[in-house]
Amino acid sequence: MAIYDDLPPFLLGFPGELRDRLVAAVLSGAKTTTTGLLEQYGREGEPLPEPGARAVLVDSAERPLAVLELTEVRVLRLADVELRHAVDEGEEYASVAEWRASHERFWHSGELGAAVGDPHFTVDDDTLVVTQRFRILRDGDGDGERDRDGA
Repeated sequence: MAIYDDLPPFLLGFPGELRDRLVAAVLSGAKTTTTGLLEQYGREGEPLPEPGARAVLVDSAERPLAVLELTEVRVLRLADVELRHAVDEGEEYASVAEWRASHERFWHSGELGAAVGDPHFTVDDDTLVVTQRFRILRDGDGDGERDRDGA
């Protein structure tokens, strides 16, 4: 699929069940936001994404599935994430507290600790996170542009 050749990958979670579940939520239209740690961008030497940037959504086998476009990128304190963002993550969170508990389990995992080089890594209210809102531009079936961001 040549449309994917020049785009960076859009990675959700780590390869495996979690990534595949999140990818399925994106493809179904249920997931239109995601959250990462600002610290990871610095540790990995990656620039922050910007609205308008495009990336290719990949599954655990790194197969290209869809082209996504970022429509919003914000850096904020973990304590300042609002309900709309949590709900739009597409994992059926009923509250910000539920969203945060789920994300803290991931961020406090050994896998994430290894990725950031700190096995004792933890987050708190003041931890800076990067929230991203996106839409599907083109899926792997060759469908045309589709706006699923609810805007």
